[in-house]
Formats: sequence, structure tokens, C-alpha cells
Amino acid sequence: MARAPQESTIAPVKSDDPKAQKKPDEKEKTTKADGKKDDEKEAPELSEEDLQLKNELEMLVERLREPNKALYRPALETLRTLIRTSTSSMTSVPKPLKFLRPHFLELQELHKTWPDSDDKALFADILSVLAMTYSDTQPRGTLRYRLLSQEASSTPSDPGLWGHEYIRHLAAELGEEYALRVEKSQDISTLRALALECATFLINHNAEADAVDLLEELECVAKIADLVDKDTYARVCTYMVACVPLLPPPDDVAFLRTAHAIYVQHSKFPEAMALAIRLGDPKLIYSDFHGPSNPLMTKQLAFMLARAQIPLQWIGVPVGDGSEEASAEYGPTVELDQDLLDILYNTGLLEHFRAFGKELSVEEPKSLEDIYKTHLENTRGASANVDSARANLAGTFVNAFVNAGFGNDKLMVNAEDGSSWIYKNKDHGMMSASASLGLSLLWDTDGGLSHVDKYTYSNEEYIKAGALLAIGIMHSGVRNDSDAANALLGEYLTNKSTLLRTNAIVGIGLAHAGHQREDLVPSLLPLVADEDVSMEIASLAALSLGFIFVGSCHGEIASTILQTFMERDEKALGEKWARFMALGLALLYLGRQDASDAQIEILKAIPHPIAKQAQILLEMCSFAGTSNVLKVQNMLHYCNDHLDPEKEDPTFQTFAVIGIALVAMGEDVGAEMSLRQFNHLMHYGDPVIRKAVPLALGLLSASNPQLSILDTLSKYSHDNDLAVALNSILAMGFVGAGTNNARLAQMLRQLAGYYYKEPDCLFMVRIAQGLVHMGKGTMAINPFWLDRGVMSKTAVAGLLATLMAFTDAKAFVLDKSHWMLYFLVTAMYPRFLITLDEELKNIPVTVRVGQAVDVVGQAGKPRTISGFQTHQTPVRVATTERAELGTEEYLPFASVLEGFVILQKNPGYEKMEL
Repeated sequence: MARAPQESTIAPVKSDDPKAQKKPDEKEKTTKADGKKDDEKEAPELSEEDLQLKNELEMLVERLREPNKALYRPALETLRTLIRTSTSSMTSVPKPLKFLRPHFLELQELHKTWPDSDDKALFADILSVLAMTYSDTQPRGTLRYRLLSQEASSTPSDPGLWGHEYIRHLAAELGEEYALRVEKSQDISTLRALALECATFLINHNAEADAVDLLEELECVAKIADLVDKDTYARVCTYMVACVPLLPPPDDVAFLRTAHAIYVQHSKFPEAMALAIRLGDPKLIYSDFHGPSNPLMTKQLAFMLARAQIPLQWIGVPVGDGSEEASAEYGPTVELDQDLLDILYNTGLLEHFRAFGKELSVEEPKSLEDIYKTHLENTRGASANVDSARANLAGTFVNAFVNAGFGNDKLMVNAEDGSSWIYKNKDHGMMSASASLGLSLLWDTDGGLSHVDKYTYSNEEYIKAGALLAIGIMHSGVRNDSDAANALLGEYLTNKSTLLRTNAIVGIGLAHAGHQREDLVPSLLPLVADEDVSMEIASLAALSLGFIFVGSCHGEIASTILQTFMERDEKALGEKWARFMALGLALLYLGRQDASDAQIEILKAIPHPIAKQAQILLEMCSFAGTSNVLKVQNMLHYCNDHLDPEKEDPTFQTFAVIGIALVAMGEDVGAEMSLRQFNHLMHYGDPVIRKAVPLALGLLSASNPQLSILDTLSKYSHDNDLAVALNSILAMGFVGAGTNNARLAQMLRQLAGYYYKEPDCLFMVRIAQGLVHMGKGTMAINPFWLDRGVMSKTAVAGLLATLMAFTDAKAFVLDKSHWMLYFLVTAMYPRFLITLDEELKNIPVTVRVGQAVDVVGQAGKPRTISGFQTHQTPVRVATTERAELGTEEYLPFASVLEGFVILQKNPGYEKMEL
């Protein structure tokens, strides 16, 4: 009895394989299935709901075929409702579109027979949506019926009613249709009108990037300014500005101008000013500066202009002799109060910088041993002072760079009487030593002059010349009403001594870099044109004019330099100095893109090799920081040929390599791609190309010590070719400038041990060590500021002039022109964040500093920094870092927390009680 139920629950186990069994009627079924195969694919089994929907749709299509016109409107309305309310997953087609697809061709024919009316417009609307499923066989059908719908109706419907996917489809077809119509010179106004409707929908539905792309494709991106509101303008502008490096001219400038117009429209003056500085447009800068009614906002803008070294005449401030007319060109001349002038003159920079140094506990002067740490070097028991004159010269530069701006170093400023470091050098070394005073006393235009002045009366010509250069260096980046640099140096421009003249010329160039002072042209330009003066004086005069008028497209200076290239004899043009004349010409067009085309054409007609060099310098400077792919390819093309140095001067290839870095450095992706090209050039290039690769790497990543670049340079610094090794060591200094990078400092100590018998290389190692500890870790030479969004033209000029000296290090820096290292002064600027209250007094607040994160186009409000640390201001902000306020107690006037930021108390802030 107990077993019976147990037996009934166990299923019988069969011995044969069930899959192998064939049922008797299987063959018949298979045949039937084959016959129905196509039908089954077309008509899979439908659920009851789907069947009902299909029948309803077919009935509505039938109604449209009937002669009774009264049925059309209700049928179309029902069709519209069914299509609009249907839902589908991301990967499947909505059901109504799927069921109406077989009727699409028939409906198209039917549409043609209807007369123009609102019914026909609605019918075209529905066909436009259905055409999305026919895009493979009927391209641009969606757009065609949309346009027909607009033609047929006096009040066309809003395309946005059909949803996001429809708008995206329409946007894609608009771009294709626009390109075809432009090619055939047909009317494009209807397309643009529809594009604006689509863009409005996209902006209001968090697809700002798609809206910008659509209007860019239809070449009417300026109209986006009318479509944005207070909630959407910020995302639109950040996307547009991020697109700029990826766009060809003139679209890049159009994007910047449009973003600027939007910012002004919404009274975001700091953001607008940043773009105006980027565009280099005096009229925009004038209107932005005088736009805000809040005096604190004007002061914040003044800090930005001071950092950018903008000519004061651009904002209506007369400067120098006879510049009243020049300033009236951009807008009415204005009288600014002393507070604003002090900010524009950068007067408070020194005081704040020294206070910042005190806050970081680095105000004490550093000795050479503090930097070299020779006890850690492995010199294998040999004496480190193989060449004591050379070692003392290196010490001069190291001392100057490390203690720059603090004005308290022990070797020069605070040296005891009679034991000054100057006398431990000889000849040209004395000149560099006395010039180093200018760097120690950087920006100290009042107290510094009394220190330097005594050396201008020295009987030793080298010391006197160095003192003149020191005056120029000291005034770099700051201005004052007395214009002491011009007054003191101007009288030496006609001196018989070449040494005093060249130093006065360079001093004036450094002191007035970027100021565009017309009153300085009459004293410097004749030196360029005069065939009786040496090429050294003419070239340095041209370079100084390039510094003063950087990025100005000054026609008179450019034509004079071109005239000199045509008229000077071959021997003069073949001198090593000629490259600086070419650089002077190139700097006039820095960042001005196509503005240099005419000058490039003139240079092509000059047969001397210097013309080819000038042409490349002009081309690369014009597109500096733009990431223009075509220009990078152009530069690579110049590096392509293996030239015979006896038949053709290959120097232009050296410049082309630096040109790749100069053009690509504006944007991260381009910079990364150029690294691979440099790797190829290093493997396959001639010596002239190989020695320039490290210089290009140094420019590409100035004050930004990335590990991959450091390792590459470390490898190149042991190269068999000493020119490559020398430039690699300098580039290591460039990459780590002002960062105190411990890994780099260790690499340089190892190199000092490795090259202890090579005085030239050891000299460069010392210079690099000085650069790495520049300003005791408070300064940087990276030309990009304001969240790496704006390029400082004066900084690029200084970097290029220094690199130019290293394109032939043996002839310049390792010979008698080591003073050229001081060209870097125009690029040196503190990397700090100092917060000021409404009285412009230092105010400590909590800030978070972390690695900057690119959040362009991301949804919501993502974090803009990662891995942050919380500090009290003043605080150091490295090249790739970004800062944000830790609390909402204060509101900043600046858009980016960098440099000087004015804060105002937040009236709505309530302190949390713990």
C-alpha cells in the first residue's frame, strides 16, 4: 500500500535519445514551415492589443482613401495621437510606425493628390514621421515632408511635438540637405528657419551640444545667442569654447565671438573678458571693461588685464607720448582712479608675492648648495669644479632664478661690500651676474633701482651693460607713471659701445613687452633698417619690437623687417643673429592666424635661406596655441626631407619641429598626438631635427611635469649627440620650472654626476636645477592661464626667444650670449590664488584645490575637481589644478579662482551651528 503512490510520481526514463526520435508527421511539418518561412518573418504572432492597434491603423488609412473629406481630419488627428502616445524601448521601432510601414508608399501617392490645406499639412507631418522608417530607401524623406507640411499650412506645427528622436533625425537630414543646396547654390533660408526651431527644442531639452553642432553645420551659429536663456547659456558657452581648438578658421573665431556675445548678454563680464583677451580685440576689451556698473567687478577685470599685459590704450588710458590718438581709436579716453591704475600697472604684485612666500615659509634666501645638494651627487671622487668660471656663471643663473622676486639673495642683493658675486666672474660672466640683480629684484621698481643704479656708473663695461639689462628685467610685467626703464635705457640706444646698445635694446623690449607703445618705434625701428649697424644690433632691435608689439600685426615694423631681408647683403643675413630678426617679425603676428598671409608670400620671393626660416616662424607663430591640424601637418612636411647641409641650410627644419609644439600646445588631445610625431622624428630625423625635439617637448609641457615626458627627456639626456643631450637637460628644466618636482630634482642630480667631466652639460644641468626651483616653487612659465583657457602672448614670446637661442646653443648660450636665458622673465609669473576683500586687503578663506576635470557636455552639475585638498588662501595652484571655494560664505567676482580674486560677503549665507 505504501509503495503505490511513490511509483506514480516517478517519470519513466527512456533509453533512446529524445532528440533523435522523429515523429511520423515531422517531415510534413518541415515542408509546411519552409513554405511559410517568409510569411512568418513578416507577420510574427501578434498579441491581442497589437492586433487591435494594427486593425485600427489600417481602418484609419482606409478612411484617408475614401472620397468623404469630412473623415480626413478626425482620421489624421487619431493617427497623430496614436503615433505620439506610442512608447517603445530604446532599441525597437514604435508599433504604429511598424504597422504603417507597408502603407507608406501608398500614403505618399495619396498625399500628392490632396490640395493645399491644413489637412494636407498634417498629413505631410505624419508622413515625415513615417519616413524615419524609410530613411534607407528614401534619404532625407523626413525633412522633405516636414518642409511640405510648412508650405501647405499658414500656421505650421512645432516639430518638437513629435519628440526628441524625430528632432535628431531631422537635424541629421538638415545638415546633408544644406550641403547639397549650397553646392547647387539653391535657397537655404527655409532650412535655417527649421534648424532654429530644432535648436530651440534641443536647448530646452538638455541637448545644448546637438543644438550648437546643428547651427554650426548650417553656418548660422551666431543665431544661438537669441535662443539661450539664464538656465541654458552657461552650458552652451562652455561647449562652444571647448570646440574652438577643434574648428578650422574662421569658425573658431565665430564661436568665440558668439560665446562672448552670450556672456555679455547675461552680464557675465569675467567670462566675456577672457574671450575678448583670447580674440585680442581692443574694441571688445574696451566695451567689456567699461560695461559693469559695479566698481568691484571693474577691479576684478583690471586684475585680468594686468595679468594678460594688455596695452592700456585699449581701455582708453593714454600712455607715453602721443598715445591720446591711439587710445581714442578704441573708444573715448577715460580718467581712471588711482586704485584701478595701480591694479592695471600690477603695482601690488610684488607685495602680495612676498607675502605669499612668507605664508609658505620660503622667504629665506636659498644658497646654491640648497639647490645642488652636491653631497647626494655621485661624482666618483672627482672634483665637481672642473671649470670654476663656468661653475660660477651657472651659479649666477641658479641664484637669480631660485630667488627671483624675493630681493634678498646672499650672492648679489645682500652681498657684503667688496665681496659681490659679480667679481667672481669674468667678462661676459660679469654682465650676466649684474643682470641677475634684475631677476632677484623682479617687479621691485622702487627699491630695486637703488640697488642696480650703482652698477650703471661702473668703469667695467660688462658690469654696466648687465645693469642696463637688469633695469629692463626688473620692469618686466609691471608699469609705473615715471616710465623709468625707458628714461634710463633710451639714452644708450645711440651709444658707441655695441655691448651697451644691445643690452639697452633688449632691456627696453623686456620692460615694455606687450605694451604696444608707439612712442618707442622711432627710437628702435631705425636700428633695424640701418645697414651700417651690425646684424646683432639690428636683429635684437627687431626682436625687442616683436616683444613690445607682440600679436599686433604692426604694418610699419613688418614692412621694415621685410625690407631689411631684401636689402642686406648675403653675408649679414647668413649671420647667426638673423634668426632673431625673423622671430621679431613672427612675434608681430602671434596668434593672429591668416593675418600673416601677405608677409608669407613676400618671404617666398626672397631667395636667401633666412626667408624660409622666417616663413616657418611666421606660420607657426600665427597659429600658436590653435591646435590647427593642417598647420601641424605642414610643419611635419617641412621635416620630411633629408637635406645635404652643404647644399641647403637645414635650420628651418629645427624651427618646424618647435612649430609643431607651438601650434599643438593649446589643447590636450593635439598635444598628446604630437608626442607620437616627436618620437618618430627622434628615430628617423637628421641631427638638426633631433636636437629640436627636446626643445619642443619642453615648450609643449612647460611647468607641467608629466611622467611620460620626464622619462622621455631623461632618456634623451644621455644621447650620443651632445646637442640633443644639452637641449634635453634644458627641456627638463622647462618642464619642471617652478614645481620643485622631487623626482626631476633627483634625475638632475644623477645627470650632474654623469656629466661631471663635460663642462657644457654640467652647466646646463645647473641651469635646469635653477629652473626647477624657480621662485622657490612659487612661479611657473606655462603661457596658459585662467584655467588654461587663455594664452599669454608675452609669455610665449619669452619662451620662443629662449628656445631660439638653443637652436644653436654652441653659438649663443654656451658662447657669450648666456644672458639670453633672461628672456624667460616675460613668462615667469606666480602660480597663486590670493583672495581679497572689498578693500583689496588679503582675506584668508577655505578653498579646495584638486586636479581639474573636464566636465564639458556632462549632464547635471558634476564635480569640476578630483582628489582635492582643503587649504586656507593664499594657496599655490599648479598648472593642471583648479580651485573652488570651500563654503558659500563669500561670492567671487572672478569666473575662475586663480591669481587675484575679489570676494564679497554672501548676504544669504547662514553659518551652520555644530
